Amino acid sequence: MGVCRVHFVRNALARVSKVHAEMVAATIRTIFAQPGQAEVRAQVDKVADMLTEQFPTVAELLQDAKGDLTAFSDFPRAHWQKIWSTNPLERLNREVKRRTDVVGIFPNPAALLRLSACVLIEAHDEWQDSDRRYLSEESMALLNPPAPTQLEPKASSPTKTTRRAIAATA
Repeated sequence: MGVCRVHFVRNALARVSKVHAEMVAATIRTIFAQPGQAEVRAQVDKVADMLTEQFPTVAELLQDAKGDLTAFSDFPRAHWQKIWSTNPLERLNREVKRRTDVVGIFPNPAALLRLSACVLIEAHDEWQDSDRRYLSEESMALLNPPAPTQLEPKASSPTKTTRRAIAATA
């Protein structure tokens, strides 16, 4: 499970004074500017080391959250901007809330569950069939690339000896 980078930075900044907030935020953001998975993980360690002396609680927070904070880098780079944030989940939660607020009072918990499920199914269908997919088919194909096709060896043409044997049995 990943951690939203915006929320993580907010949590980290709650541990520093306002005077140092922008410098700490900019330093943490360098983690997300790295080109590859190994660099992202190495940058977490580098940033934690840089902040250890002056902001030990932030450095500890970075080290504790390293796995969750860098989980996005396990996916293809094309997905990073879509999954290092919880914006889609927050948007979906707001839509469920908006639709349930319209109803106001539900006769029982099952009615609330049915409406919420319908909203989620609608969102799922939209994500699957819409022209504006959240993650394109091409980028999703990067998750499970097709296995290489193994070609069968080509059958060789019969030799003179084989032809004679075939002719003799005929």
